[in-house]
Amino acid sequence: MTDLPPVIILGVDTPIGLTIVRELGTRGVPVHGVGRTATPIGGQSRYCKSATQRKPGALTGQLRELIASTGAKALFAVSEDDLVALSAIAPMLDGCALLTPRSGPLAIVLNKSETLARAAQIGIDVPQSWQPVTGENFATRIMKLKFPVIAKWADPPAIVARLAALNIALLKAEYIEAPHQLVAMLNRYQHVGSFPLVQSFCPGIGLGQMFHMQNGRATLRFTHRRLHEWPPEGGISTLCAAEPQGAHAAQQAKSEALLAAIGWEGPAMVEYRYDAATGRYWLMEINGRFWGSQPLAYHNGAHFAWEHYRRAVLGQSDAAPEPAVTRRARYMIPETRRLIHIMRGVNGPSQHRRGAALLSWIAGFFDPNMRYYVFSWRDPKPFFSDIANVIRKSVRRETR
Repeated sequence: MTDLPPVIILGVDTPIGLTIVRELGTRGVPVHGVGRTATPIGGQSRYCKSATQRKPGALTGQLRELIASTGAKALFAVSEDDLVALSAIAPMLDGCALLTPRSGPLAIVLNKSETLARAAQIGIDVPQSWQPVTGENFATRIMKLKFPVIAKWADPPAIVARLAALNIALLKAEYIEAPHQLVAMLNRYQHVGSFPLVQSFCPGIGLGQMFHMQNGRATLRFTHRRLHEWPPEGGISTLCAAEPQGAHAAQQAKSEALLAAIGWEGPAMVEYRYDAATGRYWLMEINGRFWGSQPLAYHNGAHFAWEHYRRAVLGQSDAAPEPAVTRRARYMIPETRRLIHIMRGVNGPSQHRRGAALLSWIAGFFDPNMRYYVFSWRDPKPFFSDIANVIRKSVRRETR
């Protein structure tokens, strides 16, 4: 296939953006990346035709310049902030299709309370949830909770600016074991005027069901399970594995029905906690964007960016190839941080055995089915750029 329409990828600073670059670039799509630094890892890829640093100020103006200079006919974006900004403008910008969610469906998936309500209507199990509000009798509600609980913002993009103005860090999730810890958390946000959503802790493993949706149906599906996270108490996936395509089929159908009911178009991941002992799935959230474990899907042949591009831009409608389900993938730098954390004896809700953690980390290098979020023999430069960026950040921290 030759003369494929060029594409802009907004957000090539992470393994997610790098994976999209590789997925499209290996097929001959001219890829132009935009990053927040001068040396984003995706911009270092051999498959990235050009890389531009993000300018402060209006995003639309810079995109218009890039579209004019590159002839791009499609645009992908990675971060939620950019997706929100792009959802407010027309889906076509100077002849370039914005392959990003529209404002209505995006607002639903970014609001965890709304997502959980929609899921419950379809028959999906959801955690017991409490949204604290100013003026409420917190003590009465806390007495009714079963601990531990998890606290996370219902709509992170909507609160991040208010937290930053008060010099409060945005925490993705907090694991809270006792009432006094929850009281301390609520007190921390009194001056914000808003509080995180409080949910019951759901046992099990992280399970992600990935879809590309078009006109109310999935054209590509892939399921993975989380094996390791950083931090170990719960965070980004650092080691994950593909699940057999037939596994979790009934829940997969419910996930697809949920996305169809929301009116979702394009890629999304429905994320659960799965308890194998009881066979129950608890909905955590919908990632209405390309997700952190995107490299695993890529290495197993589930190419969601290409699926979105070929259908939206090239007008193709033939079925996508069935993904492989043999490979695992790990995010090496945070996976190593996780190991150090465990070796120091710092434990979270689950007890980790140091010896087993060390052996698992070493054994990964000898696993023929192991792949990596960043490193690739065919495209090594992003890995060394990533290492250099980590060293630079460490030096700046030490200097401060």
